[in-house]
Amino acid sequence: MSELLLVLACGAATYLWRGLGVLLSGRVGTDSPAFVWVGCVAYAMIAGLTARVLLLPAGALAAAPLVDRGLACAAALTVFFVLTRRNLFAGVGAGFVTMVVLAHLRAAA
Repeated sequence: MSELLLVLACGAATYLWRGLGVLLSGRVGTDSPAFVWVGCVAYAMIAGLTARVLLLPAGALAAAPLVDRGLACAAALTVFFVLTRRNLFAGVGAGFVTMVVLAHLRAAA
């Protein structure tokens, strides 16, 4: 019974914030200081998580050398920004393929 109450409380909290977002979304301009601040915070969180994955990885990624992780990140950023003009799927795919190829090259050596 307590698990059901916990699930219902979490669901209510989630939908409360979503509902508030829907109500306020029409009143906040995309060029307002609040919207710009939220965008900056989102980019900072992504940059921090990327740096953590590169420098302090967990799980299977921790077995990959830092050089391999850096090369995969560089390949992903190059494909994302330079080659495909911000295609997220292509950038992530390039990083993944680079990691797989480097892992196979290291295993063969």
